[in-house]
Amino acid sequence: MSEIKINSQGEVKLYDSDNSNYVGLKAPATVASDETFILPSADGSANFLLRTDGSGNLSFIDVAGLTEPGIDWQSTIKTGDFTAVSSEGYFINTTSGAITATLPSSPSPGDVVAFKDYAATFATNNLTIGRNSSNIQGNANDSLLSTNRASVVLVYVDATKGWLYVQESNVGDLEAGSYIVASGGTETTSGDYKIHTFTGSGTFTVSSVGNTAGGGDGVSYVVVAGGAGGGARHGGGGGAGGFREGKNSGDPYSASPLNAPSGLTVTAQAYPITIGGGGAGISSAPYEASAGNGVNSVFSTITSAGGGHGGGYNIPGNVAESGGSGGGGGGNIPGSSAGGTGNTPPVSPPQGSSGGSGANGGCSGAGAGGATAAAADTPVSGAGTAGGAGAASSITGSPVTRAGGGGGCPTGPAVPGGGTVPGGAGGGGNGVGNAGQIAGNGTANTGGGGGGNRSPGGTCGASGSGGSGIVIIRYKYQN
Repeated sequence: MSEIKINSQGEVKLYDSDNSNYVGLKAPATVASDETFILPSADGSANFLLRTDGSGNLSFIDVAGLTEPGIDWQSTIKTGDFTAVSSEGYFINTTSGAITATLPSSPSPGDVVAFKDYAATFATNNLTIGRNSSNIQGNANDSLLSTNRASVVLVYVDATKGWLYVQESNVGDLEAGSYIVASGGTETTSGDYKIHTFTGSGTFTVSSVGNTAGGGDGVSYVVVAGGAGGGARHGGGGGAGGFREGKNSGDPYSASPLNAPSGLTVTAQAYPITIGGGGAGISSAPYEASAGNGVNSVFSTITSAGGGHGGGYNIPGNVAESGGSGGGGGGNIPGSSAGGTGNTPPVSPPQGSSGGSGANGGCSGAGAGGATAAAADTPVSGAGTAGGAGAASSITGSPVTRAGGGGGCPTGPAVPGGGTVPGGAGGGGNGVGNAGQIAGNGTANTGGGGGGNRSPGGTCGASGSGGSGIVIIRYKYQN
C-alpha cells in the first residue's frame, strides 16, 4: 500500500493501552494546496523542537539556537577576545580559556548581536560581554555568561537602557559577579580577598575591574610613609611616617581608628607605588646635626608624609621637625624645645600625631608622635618620654601595628630600665641615655621612628634611623 487516504477531514486516531483515550491527527478545515511533511530520520535531544525547512522537511533543532530575524551567523568560530559587529551572530568556543566579546561602539537603535556557546564550556571558562561604554539592561556593568549551552540575543534600544536581552536560553544570572584582576607586589589572599603588599617601590597594575554584582571597582588600602631619624645629643625620638588607611565598602577586616570613610576606586591602568625610606640617624660628629626626615609613600591619590626628625641640643636649627608624625623635642639647656607637629600636611582622618617637648632646663629628649597617639613632654627630672603608639590594622588578614614614634633619650642611667626609653608600639625605636649605647632603629616597613640618644660625657652612640614605609592594597577577587 503506497498511501492511506482519509476523506472529509477525517482523522487518524492512536488509542492508549486500554483503548479509553486517543491522540488524533487531522487536516485543517480548508487547505489551499496539497502539503506533505516528511518526518526526521532520528529523534532529537532533550528540549529540541521540530521545525520545517519551508519545503515540508522536518528536523529537530536546539531551542537555544533559535534567533531573531536579521542575524547573520558567522561560520568562523571565535576562540579569543573580539569586538562584535551589528547584525552578526557568533559561535564562541571557550575551551582554551575565558573570552570577552565587546559590544559594538556607538550603536544605533535596532542594532542586534547574538552569542552562542559552541562547545558547552561557558561554565568552565566564562564569556564576558563587554558593554563598551553602553549600558546593558540599564546598568553600567558588563554581563557574564557562565552556564553551558547558553545563547543570547541583544538589541540596542536607547542610551538609558542600552542593550536589552530579547532572547535568553540556558543562561544563569546575567549579572553574575566579575572581579578586579591586578598584579604587583607580593600577592596573598585572606578569604575572598586578595592582598598586594609593596615593601619596595613598584607598580600595581589593574587589568580589569569588577561589576556591582561581584567585587566592584573599589580597593582598600594602607599607605605608610618612612619614619624619621632620632636626635643624637639630648635627642628626641624620630616621628613615625604618616599612616593612611581606607576600607572599601563591605570589606570585613578590622580597620584602624584612622580608617577613611571608603577605599579608592580603580580603573584598568598601571598605578606607580612609591615606598618612602626611613630618615637617617646620626652616627658621627657633629652630634648636634639634624637627623633625616622620613620620605613620603604614594599610591594613586593617597600620599602619606614622611615623619619629622627628632630635635637635639640647642644649636640653631636643630629643632624637632613636623611631618606625618612630629619628631620629639630635644633636651635644651636652659630653655625648652618644642616637638614637631603631626598630620603635616593636614589630611582627614589625621595621618599622625605630634611629638612631645623636650625638658625645660633638663637634658632628656621627648618621644615622637605615632599614628594614633602624641608623645608626652619630658619632665625636668631627666626621664625621657616614650614614643606615641602606632595604628593597628588587619588589612593583611591579621592585626599588625605600624607607625610608632621613636622614644626620647633619658638623662642617664638612673632612669628605670638602665637608660632605655621605649619607642611607640608599631616599630618605634628605643631612646637611650648611657654612654656607648646605640638607640633603636625604626622597624623596616612599619614607618617607625628612630630613637634619640643623649651622648653623655661627650661620647655618643648613634641615634636610631627611621623604618621604611609600606603600601598594602586589598580587594575582593571571588565569592
